[in-house]
Amino acid sequence: MPNLMRMFRHRWLDEKDTRKAIPPDMLERLTRRVAASEKRHSGEVRLCVEAGLPMSYLWREATARERAVAMFGKLGVWDTEHNNGVLVYLLLAERAIEIVADRGLKRQVSDAQWREIVARMSSNLHAGRFEDGLTQALEEVSALLVRHFPLAAGEADVNELPDEPVLG
Repeated sequence: MPNLMRMFRHRWLDEKDTRKAIPPDMLERLTRRVAASEKRHSGEVRLCVEAGLPMSYLWREATARERAVAMFGKLGVWDTEHNNGVLVYLLLAERAIEIVADRGLKRQVSDAQWREIVARMSSNLHAGRFEDGLTQALEEVSALLVRHFPLAAGEADVNELPDEPVLG
């Protein structure tokens, strides 16, 4: 039996709440930050913010991590030239943060390092400072991508995925 309070919390929030948390001006700033980040490395970064889990996830008591992995696939983050895409996922109903990295970057960065990034950004996100938390995550993920997948001198950035965050 699914947890009814959890189900209520997820169904109470909807896309309007996501748009309230990430208004159009913030969405534009985050889009520009993703684009600027990707000019420094060959990776692709996607930001995804959802109000709550779909009912099918709630019925089977799925976690935010399961949804993040599903969105990683749905958004094609896994399908980049160098297998170095990263999804930063925020689930508002639980203030849950997940980072899913493709195998190219996952080989270079330990699970402990990913947990540290999540821990550092979580205080901003739990306080409702979504732009600060997402910007911090983007900066830290970008630093890892620059370290492990820098653009070679004269190499042009190929933008394989949209820069605009996904809101749901």
